Amino acid sequence: MSSPWYSKKWVIVLLHAATWVFLFSFPFLLRPMNNNRPLHSEPTTATQVRYLLNNLIYIGIFYLNANLFIPQFIYRRKYRQYAALTIGVYGLLLFLTWLVLFSLLGQQEFNLRGHILFNFFFFLFILAASTAYRLIKDRTNADKIAREKENENLKTELSLLRSQASPHFMFNVLNNMVAMARKKSDLLEPSLIKFSSLMRYMLYEANEDKVSLEKEVEYVQSYVDLQQQRVGKNVKITTCLEKIETGYMIEPMLLIPFVENAFKHGTGFVTVNKVEGSDLVLYNVAEINIKLTVEKGVLKFSVQNRYHEDVSETKDKTSGIGLSNVRRRLNLLYKNCHSLNIEKKDGWFSASLQLNLN
Repeated sequence: MSSPWYSKKWVIVLLHAATWVFLFSFPFLLRPMNNNRPLHSEPTTATQVRYLLNNLIYIGIFYLNANLFIPQFIYRRKYRQYAALTIGVYGLLLFLTWLVLFSLLGQQEFNLRGHILFNFFFFLFILAASTAYRLIKDRTNADKIAREKENENLKTELSLLRSQASPHFMFNVLNNMVAMARKKSDLLEPSLIKFSSLMRYMLYEANEDKVSLEKEVEYVQSYVDLQQQRVGKNVKITTCLEKIETGYMIEPMLLIPFVENAFKHGTGFVTVNKVEGSDLVLYNVAEINIKLTVEKGVLKFSVQNRYHEDVSETKDKTSGIGLSNVRRRLNLLYKNCHSLNIEKKDGWFSASLQLNLN
């Protein structure tokens, strides 16, 4: 969906320019029209130049305060530094006014008290206006992001419920359990426990805004264990999920799409025949590697699966919300606190996520 016309960059620039032109031409618009005024009452070229330069300085102060001082000092509660900086800017304003009058316009007199009183109130007005502009702008952006996040959650809720684990995967697990029950296998009980924890996490805990990272990792491990049971020895699966310190929270179901994608695309083929000399060698190309570490509040999660251009894959069309949707969700939930790298290289499909949990 395209953005509304009033949010386009050129429209915003045009509105800002029109506002400044109107504001600084206001004194001229209010000046009474009198054709009998004496000639010396008309503003001189020097006065007009001074007025123009003074206005340009105030415009600079407006955007400097809005785009630099407010984010760097007010938002970070550095009020003393902000006060000192504004006083310094006001002193610089007086200096520039004096410089314009003497160096550029050649005036001989400079009424310091008059300029202090005149510039002070207009300086406060510019600061107040730029502060209000920045606060309104940030509030509007925050509301827009909140609406986008809500809309995205609504759009992906059904997809997440369908794809938190592939229905095809669920049916396979249940069929395997039926086979275990017939054989009276000792693996049936632990498999049922893992399957139960998987369903409990999907149906209840995934509805929370945040879950503990340990629970998310346990869910991933249970999913991998049940997938390992399904594929057996046909797929080489290597997992390295390091022990995690307590206290870290994460959005639920954020890691599983990468794992599900690997099983979706990386297990549809098993062996490739290759002749080496006089021997026919079978190469196992179905392989998945999963690694997760947390260091100083930064989660590093990577999932790799082999792929082969010449071997067709059997894909489960009902599974997966798609990595493009995962990327969108990350941008909404962890806009400036994550990096995601996805690539295909040398027969490997790799997804690497780095996430700041603090």
